[in-house]
Order: sequence, then structure tokens, then C-alpha cells
Amino acid sequence: MFFYLSQFLSFLAMPLTIILIFLLAGIIFLRQKWGKKLLCIGIGLLLFFTNPFLSNLALLAWEPEFKSFEEIESHEIGIVLTGVTNLSKTAYDRTFFNKGADRITHALQLYRMGKIKKILITGGQGLNPSNPQTEAELLKRFLIMTGMSEHDILIEDQAKNTAQNAQFTKDFLEKNQIPANQEFILITSAFHMKRAKGCFDKVGLKTVTFPVDYYSHDIKYDIPSLFFPDPSSLEYWTKLFKEWIGILVYKIVGYI
Repeated sequence: MFFYLSQFLSFLAMPLTIILIFLLAGIIFLRQKWGKKLLCIGIGLLLFFTNPFLSNLALLAWEPEFKSFEEIESHEIGIVLTGVTNLSKTAYDRTFFNKGADRITHALQLYRMGKIKKILITGGQGLNPSNPQTEAELLKRFLIMTGMSEHDILIEDQAKNTAQNAQFTKDFLEKNQIPANQEFILITSAFHMKRAKGCFDKVGLKTVTFPVDYYSHDIKYDIPSLFFPDPSSLEYWTKLFKEWIGILVYKIVGYI
């Protein structure tokens, strides 16, 4: 119930929903003076949220700076949050990735460099799965395919959200008698790191962050970036709004 309520609230607060409300209200009441104002506001918001320069500035302000591999000290375990595979397409001889594959490839790089000795993957199927496999299983398969020792891969395959990622990881560590008072490297997308870090802090797991999977890019002062509308920009704003709402809801219910 909590999940569906948060999803509904997110839908109401999404940029596209807000834009459509203003545009539709403006069209319906076009004969009224304030109806024209609503229409103008809707058009203005559409131009704002599809501007790639502005969306990139917002992402740059929100996402933490990336860390060089060299500055990361060695740890026993790196914790990888899932949400990077295409669970809508079922296959048993490969792993289909969505945006966010950096989470597992950069974790693998940390492992190859000796920065971590083991990789703990946390994540199940999410809600309403169409694939019988879990994300943790799929990513484990990928790591084994790269030549990583199966002994160094730990999986927690029940979590359905970030709060469960943290709590179920702690439960997994305790169940397998792995010291939970050590410091872990937390690996997830940069835009998602604040919420993830908050959840792991809440359950008492000490982590150092290693943000990956950036949506922002270096600032460009060219004509396309400054003036050409881009539908991807609306998608970036939507992702940010969802994350902000997620953090607010998590704070309200006590997950962070």
C-alpha cells in the first residue's frame, strides 16, 4: 500500500503531469483571461523542463562528485545496489543491462584493483516481476562470466527497494556471521546515493560512498545545449523529482 501511495504522489508531482495540467486547464478555459495565463505557464514550463542546459545544471548540483579509484582505500566488501538490469526480458544465457551498468562494472574494477575483496549484490525482482530471476542472480552470472571467483560474490536477492537493500544487507551479514561493524564501500548511482547512504546509516552499517552512473555531464555553452528542447531533459527532471519525493517519503516513514 505504501509503495502504491508513493507512486501515485510521485505521478501527481512529476514535471510532465504538472505541464499537462496547466496546458489542459488553459485549453479548457481559453476563453477566460486566466485560462490564457495557464496556457502560457504550461508552455513556459515545457520549455524550461526540456532545456538541456538547465537540466544538466540541476543534475550537477544534485549528484556528488565522482571519486578516483586511487583515492579509495582497501575494504573487505563493496556493496552494490541493483536496478540496472532489464527484468522485463527473460534470458538465461546473458544479462541485459539498462542504464546504470556502471554500478557493477565499476565494482568489478574496484575488485580487480584490489580495493575490495568481495562484492555483495543486494536486490531482488522488484514489484510485479515478469522475470523469475532476481537482479542479484543476473549480476552474479555476469561477474562469473568475467572470470571473478564465485567465492567472492555474495548476493542478497530479496530486497525490493532501497530501505530493504539496507536492512536485508544487515540481516544477510549477521546471518552469515560477517562482521557488520566494519566499513563497507557503497556503490550506486550518483543521483541515488544520498537516499542509499541515509538508509544504510539508519540501519547502522558504516559505509564510504563510491557514486557511479552519472546523468550529468561537463557544461557546454553551445547553441543546441542552450536553446534546443530535448525530451531527455524532461526525463532527467522526472528522475530528480522521483528521487526528491522518495527522500521525503523515506524521511516521513523513518527509513532515513
